[in-house]
Amino acid sequence: MTDAAQGPAVAKPRAGFSSRARSPWWVVVAAVLGTLVGNGPLLQFSFSVFVKPLAEAFATDRATISSAILVGFVVTSLSTPFAGRLVDRYGVRAVVLPGIVLFALSIAALGVVPQTPLQFILMYGVAGVFAAAQSPLPYAKAVTGAFERHRGLALGLSMAGVGLGAALLPHLAQALIAAHGWRTAFVGLGATVLLVAFPPACLLLREPVPAASLARQAAPGLSAREAFRTKQFWCLALVFFAVVMACGGTIAHITAILTDRGVSAQLATTAISAAGIALTIGRLLAGFLLDRIFGPYVALIFILMPLIGIVLLHAPAHPAIYLIATVCIGLGLGAEVDLIAFFISRYLGMRAFGEIYGYLFAIFMFGSGLGPFLMGLSYSRLGSYGPTLAGLAIGLVVASVAVMLLGPYRYALGRQEEKHP
Repeated sequence: MTDAAQGPAVAKPRAGFSSRARSPWWVVVAAVLGTLVGNGPLLQFSFSVFVKPLAEAFATDRATISSAILVGFVVTSLSTPFAGRLVDRYGVRAVVLPGIVLFALSIAALGVVPQTPLQFILMYGVAGVFAAAQSPLPYAKAVTGAFERHRGLALGLSMAGVGLGAALLPHLAQALIAAHGWRTAFVGLGATVLLVAFPPACLLLREPVPAASLARQAAPGLSAREAFRTKQFWCLALVFFAVVMACGGTIAHITAILTDRGVSAQLATTAISAAGIALTIGRLLAGFLLDRIFGPYVALIFILMPLIGIVLLHAPAHPAIYLIATVCIGLGLGAEVDLIAFFISRYLGMRAFGEIYGYLFAIFMFGSGLGPFLMGLSYSRLGSYGPTLAGLAIGLVVASVAVMLLGPYRYALGRQEEKHP
């Protein structure tokens, strides 16, 4: 079997596409650049360097500022199932191209419109709506539909863009804040989204499946309603909710955590970049391993890493220990998006991939917003992040049990069933 998926699940390249786009690996290139400036790097990783400047500018506390990311991610979580249905019905490009433009404009508007904390929170919610189209969802469907035998590696490579964005964009935001203030920083980030993501999406991204409903019905797999009745769907929901709440909540406040302990702002930002690099490595490593090792075993590794990181944050103060802890958390955050896509394709199939991904990503996004909010609330009410960190660690222990309950694959390499290893 070739790398590109065979049968009715593959559409012919559209007229006007570059001949290079005929290779499925060029879809991966488009996905890397798209996810580099997607919702995660923009709304989550970069948010950390805005926490203190925003709290000072609006004369409010960190819990109030952190509620913006909760609102934004809850709105994204509500929007992603709708985006998934649109992708399944109309195709990837029809959702991604306008989504990039609208997401870029909404990020830039964060630096122009808000004059009060409430306005900023509401604008973050608006950005969350358009973030659904500039999330990994459409890119994951394009890549998953283009690959079969090397699906894990292709997903790992394509979602590495999130890690690259997490490593680069906080530094860009920090530099813009230092030179021109937080408002100009948001405008600059919006322009970056448009310049980096839109051209490759136009030239390289192609449809993984025909838009016709007949082709979707012919694809192997479950409908969204059928998926809701499976143990695997709810185990996956629990796993990704717990992991992203722990990793996302900690990363969103890691700059504040470290600077509160006497670490310089520059070193704290370096720690975020290290987490972004670790995220990239995690995606590549997860993709490589998924093609060779039973998926739940791979997922278990990336659940235990952030657990180790949270434990290390309670170790005696030392910059090296904090750096290692941040890297461990970044490794955990580095595998979940491509794991969602991979596990859907293997346990629930490709028939309603976009919609099912949308629901799981909605749960994922809710956890992404709830984690930072709980961390901010813990600090504002208790003066410490410790109690929430302990709760997040317990959640990771529960997730490690849930992932081992998934059982054998149902859809693997063109076969309807695959025996448990």
